[in-house]
Amino acid sequence: MRKALKKKYALSEQGAKDLLKGIVYSVLANISLMFPVILLAIVLNQLLAPVLGMGNPENSIAIYTLMGIVILAIVFLFHYCQYTAAYLGTYEESARRRIGLAEKLRTLPLTFFHQRDLSDLTSTIMGDCANFEHAFSHTVPQFYGAILSTGMVCIGLLRFNWKMGLALLWVAPISFAIVILSRKWQEKLGQKHMNARLELAEGIQECLETVQDIKACNLEEDYLCKLDAKMDAAEKAQISSEMTTASLLTSGQMFLRLGLATVIVVGNSLVVHGDTNLFSYILFLIAASRLYDPLSGAMANMAELFSVQLQVQRLKEIEEYPEETGEREIHTNGYDITFDHVRFSYEKDKAVLRDVSFVAKQGQVTALVGPSGGGKSTVAKLAAKFYPLDGGRILLGGMDIAPLNSTMLMKNFSIVFQDVVLFNNTIMENIRVGKKDATDEEVIAAAKMAQCDGFISKLPEGYQTVIGENGSTLSGGECQRLSVARALLKDAPVILLDEATASLDVDNETEIQNALSRLVKGKTVLIIAHRMRTVEAADNIVVLSDGVVAENGTHEELMKKNGVYRRLVDLQTASANWKLGV
Repeated sequence: MRKALKKKYALSEQGAKDLLKGIVYSVLANISLMFPVILLAIVLNQLLAPVLGMGNPENSIAIYTLMGIVILAIVFLFHYCQYTAAYLGTYEESARRRIGLAEKLRTLPLTFFHQRDLSDLTSTIMGDCANFEHAFSHTVPQFYGAILSTGMVCIGLLRFNWKMGLALLWVAPISFAIVILSRKWQEKLGQKHMNARLELAEGIQECLETVQDIKACNLEEDYLCKLDAKMDAAEKAQISSEMTTASLLTSGQMFLRLGLATVIVVGNSLVVHGDTNLFSYILFLIAASRLYDPLSGAMANMAELFSVQLQVQRLKEIEEYPEETGEREIHTNGYDITFDHVRFSYEKDKAVLRDVSFVAKQGQVTALVGPSGGGKSTVAKLAAKFYPLDGGRILLGGMDIAPLNSTMLMKNFSIVFQDVVLFNNTIMENIRVGKKDATDEEVIAAAKMAQCDGFISKLPEGYQTVIGENGSTLSGGECQRLSVARALLKDAPVILLDEATASLDVDNETEIQNALSRLVKGKTVLIIAHRMRTVEAADNIVVLSDGVVAENGTHEELMKKNGVYRRLVDLQTASANWKLGV
């Protein structure tokens, strides 16, 4: 049973054990609630004995009081154990689940993140896990506990008096059938609600990320109206889902209560005809008042489990996604990067690279240029094995990177991408991301090489200044220089620079180019830039256009060819000479 629970609800081994323990204690807790029923039936039978001419009570009040105290102690003990097992075990499992998801995400290929929105993943890690906490502390153990304990009690009642037992229990299968047969309907509405929630989360995240542009374009009112519409849609979907579930659940629970009426009718008939005694009649009347409560709760829990199953499926999609594997031993013959007839597409039948072949040699700077959408950034990401290829090969030092482990491969790369990512930490620690065991002196040296020391020294706490989420307290150029410093600190044999100097002024751009020139000795440098003055001194310039290599060579060679590169240079020269009209 433990393995079945683990698989069904995507639990850890310990989580499945804790859940099973919670179910066992829930069964015992529910069964213990029948002890007072039996005691009450015995007491009533004894009290009614003189009235019905059946003699005087055989036991004293003291004995019944003592029995009641013992029963209360048993009920308390089982409920305490059930509470501890269900709640504490659930919260520990929730912590394990979040840590497990984080560890799983760390091992997944970047293709997975390209397919999933950030708001979707956030909803899974935060929202779905939070709903799991409620389900596994308030629903799952209680549901299985109610079903198993009620089943045991029902067997006992049927053995005691099968006619009264059938009168008591015939409504249960029909009531549960009402809820079970509507499962598909509930799941459909639940999926609709989930989609509306995700769309709302995406809208809110987009609003927060683009609030500056929204205000600049005076679109606050229009955007907020669209966001309100998404909120209304999410609210409407939730109300529809909840109302449907509540209607079906209430119908099943109302039908369940008909069993009390049949117990009264059948019991009266059996007593009148002498087919049962008063004790049995009283016992089944009290049992009916107690037995239907856990059954009603079980139906409510069942309806919630249908909803939880959707979230379980979302978690399983992450947990069962194939992890990125590969050879951890990497032995290269130098660090030349070779693209050999590479084909790639982010979406099926929408090729980004159709046939790309070139060599970025060690000890040289290879520049990638070309029109927007030509595949320059994609080439840099593929060189670091961010995505699997559709065809062709990429070699690092003569070794195909496809079968290599990405984590081990990345130790050979220092990367500065166009979109800088910084953390809400000190400048010192943000640069130290490039090399976790770097000394403060090494960090400062890298910062000086990337022309960061000037603005850092002006900050209130220097290198210990906390820069906010994604460097919110710094300018775009300052953030980019920190990213360059991080790459310089790593000092890897391969350097990928995607518009690394795009946010810098001319003076700083020249300084960083000089720093990179000093760093390039003995290393492979792949640089992407739109400003032609940035790549003029490159040893080899690869021109990408429409997913293929249109031409390659030095600046002088390409200018003589009078091709795509020459046209780009002429256009940029004309743009640089553009002036505002008077």
